[in-house]
Amino acid sequence: MSVTDVPRVGITDQDGGTGVTVVPIETPTLGDRSYLVHDGRVAVVIDPQRDIDRVLDAAAAAAGVRITHIFETHIHNDYVTGGLALARATGAAYHVNAADPVTYERVAVRDGDVIGIGSAWRLRVLATPGHTYTHLSYVLEDHGTATAVFSGGSLLFGSTGRPDLLGPDHTHDLVHHQYASAQRLATELPEQAQVLPTHGFGSFCSSTQTEATASTIGAEKASNPVLTLDEDRYVSELLAGLDAFPAYYAKMGPANTAGPAAPDLSPPELADARQLRRRLERGEWLVDLRTRTAFAAGHAPGTLNFGLDGSFATYLGWLIPWGTPVTLLGETADQVAQAQREMVRIGIDRPAAAATGGPRRWTDGPLGTVERATFADLAQVRHHRRVTVLDVRRNLERSESHIDGALHIPLHDLLRRVDEIPAGELWVHCAAGYRASIAASILLARGHQVVAVDDDYTNAAGAGLPVIVGT
Repeated sequence: MSVTDVPRVGITDQDGGTGVTVVPIETPTLGDRSYLVHDGRVAVVIDPQRDIDRVLDAAAAAAGVRITHIFETHIHNDYVTGGLALARATGAAYHVNAADPVTYERVAVRDGDVIGIGSAWRLRVLATPGHTYTHLSYVLEDHGTATAVFSGGSLLFGSTGRPDLLGPDHTHDLVHHQYASAQRLATELPEQAQVLPTHGFGSFCSSTQTEATASTIGAEKASNPVLTLDEDRYVSELLAGLDAFPAYYAKMGPANTAGPAAPDLSPPELADARQLRRRLERGEWLVDLRTRTAFAAGHAPGTLNFGLDGSFATYLGWLIPWGTPVTLLGETADQVAQAQREMVRIGIDRPAAAATGGPRRWTDGPLGTVERATFADLAQVRHHRRVTVLDVRRNLERSESHIDGALHIPLHDLLRRVDEIPAGELWVHCAAGYRASIAASILLARGHQVVAVDDDYTNAAGAGLPVIVGT
């Protein structure tokens, strides 16, 4: 058996011809993968995202294969599933763990079930609790050989899925379940079997991150801490490395249990400058989708900068008070459409409105600007006057290294703790500039005097700033 790297994985049969092809469908902004698996005639889909048109396009591109089965590895916490909508659109059987308390019709599956797909391949169900209590993995068996495992949020590349998303009361039990599940996969599957996870490509569902794009059971047995460490050490190291996860995750499980409908991706209504001002006055969020450089050069006052060039949906969903209307401001209709697509994946179903063109079309008054600087600029300024340095990185980032004397408020806590920020000149930094721009836009909208440090944090010490390593 041999397998090529992503984006398309062909699993060859005993005679050397391609038997089953696995097509990963990437969602890099959320750090996830879905999978279309087909033999040229029929196909299955694993963990589809909400915007199912991408799955249908992938099936059409594969010489028009017919989707007959859809499988969920678990009730997802980081995105709204497209599984039910895809099943309704295609007539495919929708396979969900029998123990999941869903409110829609599904094909209930359990540990040990085997589902025949094509003439010579099938999926075998393995219970792999840990990321959730009811998590399943699916072993792809081609001509009787286990060639791959769709491991969802169980065994990831160099890591495992987080065990703390269901709350602290469950974390201790789930982390031990996660260890046992990884051991089961490593014991029951051949070393050459491909590991095909849903999480682990930047998703906050992953305990740690990796740069790997492909792996096998054998490779994981040689390098993954869950398979190289004893249970006690794995548990202690994993728990010590956990940090905050996006607040909107709490909304995803209930949405997926209820059964999400297909998203409405039709264009939102357009708003002019007068209408935008009224929306802003009502407390709605006007989100500028442009890069932080463009936002700094000129923006409509009061708007917030969540650029599409970064983790737009993750941070928008993390910070926004849930249910707040969102108006999207983009240079083009394509930018608005891209943002809308990312929003429906996390359950923000419809923008309240949109506007395109540029900031001079979005306000009747003068434009706002943001002063941008480097860590070298900050070092120079601190020689001449007193300024407040605000570090908006997460707790684990700060514990590794931080600027002495900096006020630390993680970006996801900024709205809750904004009253802690003193008046006066404020220099905001993160690790690379994206989160600093979000924070700067929020603080500018509240009247603060802000400078956004648009620089890589690794340059701070070299610029002469007093950097403390470790807590």
